[in-house]
Amino acid sequence: MKRALLVIDVQNEYFTGKLPITHPAGHLENILHAMDAARAQGVATVVVQHTFTDPALPFFQRGTPEWELHDEVKKRPHDLYVEKNLPGSFTGTELEEWLRGQGIATVTVAGYMTHMCCDTTARQAVHRGFTVEFLGDGTGTLPLSNTAGDVTAEELHRSILCAQQMLLSEVLSTKAWCERIGIGT
Repeated sequence: MKRALLVIDVQNEYFTGKLPITHPAGHLENILHAMDAARAQGVATVVVQHTFTDPALPFFQRGTPEWELHDEVKKRPHDLYVEKNLPGSFTGTELEEWLRGQGIATVTVAGYMTHMCCDTTARQAVHRGFTVEFLGDGTGTLPLSNTAGDVTAEELHRSILCAQQMLLSEVLSTKAWCERIGIGT
């Protein structure tokens, strides 16, 4: 079964910008470990970067330091770079065509945010007939507070993982995924 690792929106906005990821602990290290394992085992890696085209939005603006990919992601090799403008990595991008052209049937989701771009991308992948693996400790989120209510990062993360596992994705730890592709601990 040929697979690709999707590294979604690992951008400075989540580290030094307005949207600091707080849960789970070790999320970045797990993403980087998955990228290194994928490269070692010949698993394709797709790096996705979010850009808002509306200049009134306060984040993900092209050319800002926060928009840039995290330095550790930038220095790792990848097979495809995708720039997106909406939460789903398939919307308005060449991702699906590229995956099919490579004969890839399974996508592994890592990155940010668990409840937004990772969740949307996983759902889009399932709707397009891909098998989806979702790295529970290789995705991350933050607490939310808005007119709909308040939720901690841990609650939000756990809720999305449970929903993904129910009918959409197989939720795995980075360690289990690395073992699956042939990398020991």
